[in-house]
Amino acid sequence: MVEALPQEAAAIHTVGLTKAYGGVRAVSDLSMTVPRGEIFGFLGPNGAGKTTSVKLLTGLAKATSGTAWVLGKPAGDVANRARIGYLPELFRYQAWMSALEVLQLHCELAGIPKAGRKAETENALVTVGLADRANDRVATFSKGMQQRLGLGVALLGTPDLVFLDEPTSALDPVGRKEVRDVILELRGRGVTVFLNSHLLSEVQQVCDRVAVVDRGKVVASGTMADLLGLGEIRIRVTELDGDAMRAAAGFGSANKDGEWLTVAGVTPERVPDLVAELVRSGGRIHAVERGRKTLEEIFIKLVERP
Repeated sequence: MVEALPQEAAAIHTVGLTKAYGGVRAVSDLSMTVPRGEIFGFLGPNGAGKTTSVKLLTGLAKATSGTAWVLGKPAGDVANRARIGYLPELFRYQAWMSALEVLQLHCELAGIPKAGRKAETENALVTVGLADRANDRVATFSKGMQQRLGLGVALLGTPDLVFLDEPTSALDPVGRKEVRDVILELRGRGVTVFLNSHLLSEVQQVCDRVAVVDRGKVVASGTMADLLGLGEIRIRVTELDGDAMRAAAGFGSANKDGEWLTVAGVTPERVPDLVAELVRSGGRIHAVERGRKTLEEIFIKLVERP
């Protein structure tokens, strides 16, 4: 059997994706792969090109150059859109409409057959926890409830891939938890979630994999464990001479404080090699500890300006 190509096997696969507006590049040479069935965090500072990237992937904007595949089809494929849900960062529903009416309207706009609309709206309301508020007007909803209603709209048609653009922005902790629970439930159902967010603590709690973009380019990507593994290793070592310090510097930024050597930027897979190199260089190892880094600390390090 022929092995599937990345663009066929992945939920999203891009190579050199670029979008320019005049002389300004909003997205520049974006290359990444999003596996199916995972929650993928797409992170970056304001102006990094996150929203533009989402527009390119959903077909709302056309790339200047490069290629992108979404669910095995070229990005923007019309027939493929029925398999994709999208919650934009800024959305508003008519205050006088009920939650059920909002969902019914979007079923019609999405071309969902009439025979299936009742089941679609009921499933969406249950999934986002609004079944008991189906007939209440949007005007009576809190921000968290409106955000969950937006998620319900994005889930109509049982999509395989859902794009969420800042789904927890402006929400209080209770509202963020409500949305987070929905996102985790989607993953449990096998749905791929592409989460564009600047709330890094939220991302750290739910995402399986992340990509950090800056100035339109991916500057780091991998599983959450991979990215958080770019932290510090603290080693209590004696008899450490200049050769051993030079060996440690080959694994990352090394600093010595008494008997403790700190090496930043070491992935978990390279820790045994680091320890072995120190021993070969004459060092005596007494303890090895991993420093605890947050996603926010890693993110700031990746995108900080000179």
